[in-house]
Parts: sequence; structure tokens; C-alpha cells
Amino acid sequence: MKTILVDAIHAFVIKGEGIFDKMHKMLKKYPNKKIILTGATDEKMKKFGLNNMPYEVFTLKHNPEKTDPKYYEMLLEYFNLDAKDAIYFEHNKDAVKSAKSVGIKTFYYDKDKRDLAALKKFIDENL
Repeated sequence: MKTILVDAIHAFVIKGEGIFDKMHKMLKKYPNKKIILTGATDEKMKKFGLNNMPYEVFTLKHNPEKTDPKYYEMLLEYFNLDAKDAIYFEHNKDAVKSAKSVGIKTFYYDKDKRDLAALKKFIDENL
């Protein structure tokens, strides 16, 4: 079963609001493992409540950034995942390119549109 990799800030977690409830309810319908990806430091983890999430959180504390393919290589190694066994949605276009470069099927999630129908379609078509 594929793992769903979830972008943290600007997707699953909205600044000043917390967890994006509609997205959380949608993701709960999938039995797949979910991992929230961030680059947050310990301070930012606390500030955004990332240490109190419904799913495991993975961070490399900006070393490297999610825009660096090495971030995803380290993620896959840490969780013993093959790139083909994961799908990912991310709001940062450079991070999307980076994840795709290591073979992860990735969807650009527009944080301003918050198009959950398009996100659900991506997930349904790629699980």
C-alpha cells in the first residue's frame, strides 16, 4: 500500500488557523499511512503545532531543504520506502520538481486555491 506524503505548512497546516480540517477529513478516508513533510526547526515545529499532528512528521530542519533532491532521498531511506511506493502533494513548485526528480509521483497543490477536488483526484488516480 502506498504512503501519502503530505506537505505541512501552507497545505495541511494553515498559518494562524492550524490543521486544514477539510483536508484532514478527506485524508482520513484513505487507510494508507500518511507522513507530514516539513523543513521546520524545533522552534517552528512548536510554533505551528507540528509536534501535535495526527500523522508522523518528518523534518530535516532545513538541512537540506525540500527543494534539494537529497531531502527526499533521505526521507525514502529513513522510512525504507521506494519512490514508487509513495505519492506526495506540495505547495512549493521547486520542491515538487525536487521530489519528482527522485521518482516520487508528486502533485503541485496551490495553497491559495485549496482545490481539494483536484487533490482527491490525484490521490485516487495514483494510489
